[in-house]
Amino acid sequence: MIPSRRVYQLLLFGTAIGLGVATIGSDVINPQFLGLAIVLTLGFDVAVLVAAVLDGRRVQTHRVVVERDRPERLSIGRDNPVQLTVKTGYQSAVLQIRDFYPPAFSANPQPLRLSLPAHSRETLTYQVFPSKRGEYVWGDIQVRQLGAWGLAWHDWKVPKRDTVAVYPDLMGLRSLSIRLTLQTSGNIRRARRQGMGTEFSELREYATGDDPRLIDWKATARRSRVLVRVLEPEQEQTLLVLLDRGRLMTAQVNGLARFDWGLNAALSLALAGLNRGDRVGIGVFDRQMHTWIPPERGQTQLPKLVERLTPIYPELLEPDYMSAVTTVATRQTRRALVVLITEVIDSTASIELLAAMGRLAPRHLPFCVTLRDPQVDQQAYTLTADVPTTYARAVALDLLAQRQLALAKLKQRGVLVLDAPADQISDQLVERYLQLKARSQL
Repeated sequence: MIPSRRVYQLLLFGTAIGLGVATIGSDVINPQFLGLAIVLTLGFDVAVLVAAVLDGRRVQTHRVVVERDRPERLSIGRDNPVQLTVKTGYQSAVLQIRDFYPPAFSANPQPLRLSLPAHSRETLTYQVFPSKRGEYVWGDIQVRQLGAWGLAWHDWKVPKRDTVAVYPDLMGLRSLSIRLTLQTSGNIRRARRQGMGTEFSELREYATGDDPRLIDWKATARRSRVLVRVLEPEQEQTLLVLLDRGRLMTAQVNGLARFDWGLNAALSLALAGLNRGDRVGIGVFDRQMHTWIPPERGQTQLPKLVERLTPIYPELLEPDYMSAVTTVATRQTRRALVVLITEVIDSTASIELLAAMGRLAPRHLPFCVTLRDPQVDQQAYTLTADVPTTYARAVALDLLAQRQLALAKLKQRGVLVLDAPADQISDQLVERYLQLKARSQL
């Protein structure tokens, strides 16, 4: 039982009554009425406290029922919804509810406050934001229900202790899957894809803007109407993703480790590749190839990738790019699109990266993806008004210049390059991959 604010107000009121009795007939305490004032004050206070205890105990007979509903697997770097369903009995209820989510998460708002009429049901939703992958302990639900007289809170815990796992961005993967499915089924216009590719898909009537070179003259003569060939990107190609888990990938960018942004991008790219019928494999490396998942096609490959990659974390080790590329060259003889997700500082520190990516060509199509820190961009392109921030801006501009020089050297060696902010890398990488498929560059 926890006294409410009303109890303290009543106790102060009782004290005021005692003082009023003790000062009857004068401006100061009258000894003649002091004993009576004390008895009245104590009697009133005892009555209030007894009523508060009874009020708190009466709640036990009509406790509300609270249930929790949350995703089985949470997504890192996302606001994951958690629902608390509250059911009342034959009496109305004033409640304070606190869900003991893992301390490593951030959430808002907590605690939850509400008033419900009798025989009602309401669902409360709040968001939790996990910034690291792994398993976490989710605690019980603490409930405080105000008594009918408003004198005391009855406090108890609903036993809901369990374990929750934080995975890569599964919410983003679901959203991407829906978008890719709509594009494939034609609910989104496929104008950019029609006529781009090498595999014949279908014949359709000529429309304004179609490439005249795609007109099928034989079919046109047979059917007496102009028909064009629809070509789609070739399927059953091979996509290999090499994910760096070395020293530079441990840095924090917008609340997440750079490796987590890279992992989300790798899985998004894998989903896009599988959706387009390609064989997809992923390798995670530092000084050696830490994890190698051979390329396969089909819907069972993505869950396998998620389960194998989720327990992996970055290490303070220098990556061996040449070793990773050698593994690809040894295990993958068929031409493939090899996407290396890493971080670049300058051309001097990236000499091994330049040599390794150059080794992939011409057998494979090398694609280097780097994850830029948006804060460095902001620092570099924000006007300054004092000397310290001016120096900081000069350093940021120099970092970007050195970075662009290293990426330019990669492009000179025939390497495709994508340099994007870490928190936007997934969308831009998938879009770039779809463009490569549409243009049949592989």
